[in-house]
Amino acid sequence: MAARALGVDDILDLRAYERVRDDYRRRVIELKRRRRVALGPIVTVVFECLDTVRFQVQEMARAEHIVTDEGVQQELDVYNRLLPGDGELSATLFIELTTERDLRHWLPRLVGVERELAFELGDPVAAVVHSEPEASHAEALTRETVTPAVHYIRFPFSVDAKERFAGGEPVALAVRHPEYEARAVLGAEVRAELCADLEGRAELLPIT
Repeated sequence: MAARALGVDDILDLRAYERVRDDYRRRVIELKRRRRVALGPIVTVVFECLDTVRFQVQEMARAEHIVTDEGVQQELDVYNRLLPGDGELSATLFIELTTERDLRHWLPRLVGVERELAFELGDPVAAVVHSEPEASHAEALTRETVTPAVHYIRFPFSVDAKERFAGGEPVALAVRHPEYEARAVLGAEVRAELCADLEGRAELLPIT
């Protein structure tokens, strides 16, 4: 369960959002840059937070012309599931393929990739935090021979793992799938953003 869920009062109505959209969109793009980790040539992970999720709800309401509290709440019920819970990190995993040929090649080969990511803490590695698919996303994965290009995943941290993440030890994110392996050491910006998530310090950007 998310430590802080978004409510209807966090979402601007369409006219108010239109007035601030350009500036807010620019700031969320910059925020996502600090929360993005590239794993090799075709896998990218973006860690979700209050503002990445609020931006998705605002954009969905704008695209679908949702003007009622009930309609906004329906969107919130869907997107709040992407927020990290206490002691968790939550992310969207993108398999970034641009051609039909690449889709046919990679998507059958990467079945199960959503369970094959992990944070590796320390050097040498002293603790590992494995990925898990978000529960409703896992229920929707009914095809066993091909994987979606987008996955929603979580990383549940133990107390020890949280302390290692927040300390001075190196932290890397890795994917170790039989058909695809890559590893990236987290930079200071990404690490600071994710520490705020783990410690429950994440706050919404001003939007008005």
